[in-house]
Amino acid sequence: MANTKSKKTTKKSSTRPKTVKTVKASETKKVEETKVIASKAECKSIFAGFFARKFDENENILTIFKTPKIWGSLLGELIGTMLLAAFIISLNWLSGQTGLGATYMIFGMVAILVAVYAFSGAHLNPLVTVGMMASRRVSAIRGVLYIVAQVVGAWLGLMLISAFKSAGGEAANAVELPAMAELTGEHFWATTMVELMGATIIGFFFARALQYKRSVFTFAIVVACGVSIAMILGLIIMNVFFSTTNGFMMNPAVAVMYQIFPNSGDNFGELMGNIALAAVTYIIFPMIGGTLGFYLSDFAGRLSGEETK
Repeated sequence: MANTKSKKTTKKSSTRPKTVKTVKASETKKVEETKVIASKAECKSIFAGFFARKFDENENILTIFKTPKIWGSLLGELIGTMLLAAFIISLNWLSGQTGLGATYMIFGMVAILVAVYAFSGAHLNPLVTVGMMASRRVSAIRGVLYIVAQVVGAWLGLMLISAFKSAGGEAANAVELPAMAELTGEHFWATTMVELMGATIIGFFFARALQYKRSVFTFAIVVACGVSIAMILGLIIMNVFFSTTNGFMMNPAVAVMYQIFPNSGDNFGELMGNIALAAVTYIIFPMIGGTLGFYLSDFAGRLSGEETK
């Protein structure tokens, strides 16, 4: 039997030992890849839940009336909008123009907002409610109920001022409430763009004020200043560029009762045309602006790492 000797073969490694330069390059590449992954994750986290529901998911048309709280909210919106409409119209009546004094506007708005905030959050304006609905802060059913209450409240405010005007005798009846500018030609687009701009400002300020909702007075100050800024800018633009101080309301509920329904025309077609133009200017574009204002606030807040409220 032949003895065989096992031969051990050793394979020489063909790979060269890593140099310090190669190791550093590899580590740098890994760091860059990690940064890219972290950046993508951060971008995703910024918009994660951007359109998420922020109201009670159990709230719907079947459950909202089970507690009396909704009636308190609707009453708060009705009373607040009534006071706001009467305040705006009476100041317009006294000044003879749509632009309001900033001081009067701020003090009046702060008082009304503080008074009714605890009931409903003091929307008092359909463009704010639509912005809250679009950003999913309130449910659709609650938003619709709020808007109905706001329109009824604006109507009561107009009736209140009209009643005092009628009771004032000939001297009071001789003073007419300031008429809105006719929505024709350049005035249509000017008024519409002013409404859009003002609504965006109001929506943005209201969304920002929600970050301070624990302090009702701070909330009211922020909202009131936002409304005043929108009104002053609208007044300046209309007065300087279009030689009129009338033409904007920045509150669809007040505009519906003050401008749209009382419209007149030579025939039915003209009447419907006037109502359609007024609806575009005083309802549709302000609601679009309010939504833009809320989304602009939410987007800026997300970029700064702020939690949406």
